[in-house]
Amino acid sequence: MKVLGGSTENMSIFALQSPAGGFLDEGLEHFNKTFDDWCVQFDSFEDASIIADTFDKRNMVEIVEITPLSYPKYFFYALEGNIHATRELEGKIICIVEPYMGSNYRIAVCDLKTKRVVLTQTRYKSVLSVEGAFAHFTTRS
Repeated sequence: MKVLGGSTENMSIFALQSPAGGFLDEGLEHFNKTFDDWCVQFDSFEDASIIADTFDKRNMVEIVEITPLSYPKYFFYALEGNIHATRELEGKIICIVEPYMGSNYRIAVCDLKTKRVVLTQTRYKSVLSVEGAFAHFTTRS
């Protein structure tokens, strides 16, 4: 159901979300706290709107667009951990990642073409140090 293209503008899916948070599951009954494969997805805003308009309480559902920048874990299955920030740089999605709770921060480089994820070797102990590195990060060809 993913629309693939050359930039993040062409790579997006749409989902139904509760204003309180969480994404609607495929059974259209329950909201999952995180977006995963069990959430209902649409190729276009119009398709999502058709389903959303069938609900008795339409104001309980919002249509959201999900892109590699807004939800990189969906597009890059090898990306694990908590993602704290993302940006696009030279055709890649760069993320600040905490691989597991309490671990050192890392920078992940996610390639839009190959879907490959590489974590940099450097580990950052504090948010300030990783944010500085993230802001000045460049990819190497």
